[in-house]
Amino acid sequence: MLKKIRTALISVYYKDRLDEIVSKLHAENVVIYSTGGTFDFIKSLGIPAIAVEDLTGYPSILGGRVKTLHPKVFGAILGRTANEKDLSEMAQYEIPSFDLVIVDLYPFEETVKQTAEEQQIIEKIDIGGISLIRAAGKNYNDVLIVPASKYYNELISLLSEGAETSLEARRRFAGYAFAVSSAYDAAIYNWFSGGEKELRLAINDHSTLRYGENPHQKGVFHGKLSEVFDQLHGKELSYNNLLDLDAGLSLIREFDEPTFAILKHNNACGIASRDKLADAWEAALAGDPVSAFGGVLVTNRKVDETTAARINELFFEVIIAPDYEENALQLLFSRKNRIILQLRTDVFLRTHYRTILNGLLAQDKDLQTENVTDMEVVTLQSPSTTEQDDLVFANKIVKHTRSNAIVLVKNKQLAGSGIGQTSRVDALKQAIVKAREFGFDLHGAAMASDAFFPFADSVEIASQAGITAVIQPGGSVRDNETIAFCNTAGLRMVFTGIRHFKH
Repeated sequence: MLKKIRTALISVYYKDRLDEIVSKLHAENVVIYSTGGTFDFIKSLGIPAIAVEDLTGYPSILGGRVKTLHPKVFGAILGRTANEKDLSEMAQYEIPSFDLVIVDLYPFEETVKQTAEEQQIIEKIDIGGISLIRAAGKNYNDVLIVPASKYYNELISLLSEGAETSLEARRRFAGYAFAVSSAYDAAIYNWFSGGEKELRLAINDHSTLRYGENPHQKGVFHGKLSEVFDQLHGKELSYNNLLDLDAGLSLIREFDEPTFAILKHNNACGIASRDKLADAWEAALAGDPVSAFGGVLVTNRKVDETTAARINELFFEVIIAPDYEENALQLLFSRKNRIILQLRTDVFLRTHYRTILNGLLAQDKDLQTENVTDMEVVTLQSPSTTEQDDLVFANKIVKHTRSNAIVLVKNKQLAGSGIGQTSRVDALKQAIVKAREFGFDLHGAAMASDAFFPFADSVEIASQAGITAVIQPGGSVRDNETIAFCNTAGLRMVFTGIRHFKH
């Protein structure tokens, strides 16, 4: 089923590498039809081309909105060479047969990112181009469709072997065509709907992972990881690595001071802020040096040689940082499979999606972060400045910890956390046990809860452990009992009014 390319229709927005393509086509004596700016570009190369308006008998009209929408154009694409009636009608109406169609659509998504001016956006909704893509994709038996500039390299590779295409190649490119058209339409729909109605998702890029959560499960990431980070060293990332990276990057962006976090199973097992990054690392590791083994490390500062030397003593899976000193990288490269990532952006989707039952759940990401000004002191005594700092620190961590969650902090260092428990009392007990196991003195520590305390029992246990300051959303019908106990025991407690469940 090899088919000779004798004629081509080219209508593109971006013209990078188009000169190489048309030169190859011209060398193979392919007759080229083209439109508007593409026609002018091809002619400027000294390569002959036929203007589409010479084929249709109509000029480009309505400010360029109508150029290719004509029976002679679509007849040339959709005509079936194995169908005698099609061939007869094409001969009757003097319709040629296009063997190759190259399209690059108006940049709708790029325009939406650059402007909010509605008319500019509307004019970047491609009509003719998307129609050409769909028509050529439908008739892949006779036509090779190249639906975007991202496929030019593959086309050039095909043309290097001569101006012939196989059915297999034409069918493969037809798949690309409908991937492009569906993604394009999804982007337009989402702009019109504002994301408030039916959901349309179309992601062209993907990475095949070693496996899913477990070796018997397949794993794929749909998206472009190269936009998030550069991988400088190490083996391929796993499904679980990516989950921990997502959790770690969401957590670390809460902090302005030099901060180090160690992630395990999507939760921080250690995190601390200090004036020097090496000190932040040491304090984070002290939070739970056992769980840190094989963890994912995340920091918001350039990793220096001193810090790298200390990190290098631990076995870990992944580290991500905004930058590294050269000597630091050489130290970290000492283990072959260790994954070293350099962060490019921490700006991600503002909507969180999750598969459930036979559909998807969608919600706004929890981007609310409370500071001292958001605290309502509800006890007779107010927290000290140090306690305020620790309450803010703890509340940031508990927001990113699986519910039910309790976080204990002292001197901007995670001392212990209770994660994913079915009761808040159990979460608190777990946090206290963890803190004591690793030698923390909880006298003067701060406690954060991701939701209100239904009873006063939690603050009673906290007081017995030496905790002196508490931050919680408030909102329980028994808040007055919890406040009364804090006043009696001398605890300082603040309400934020914001719950941070993370299921």
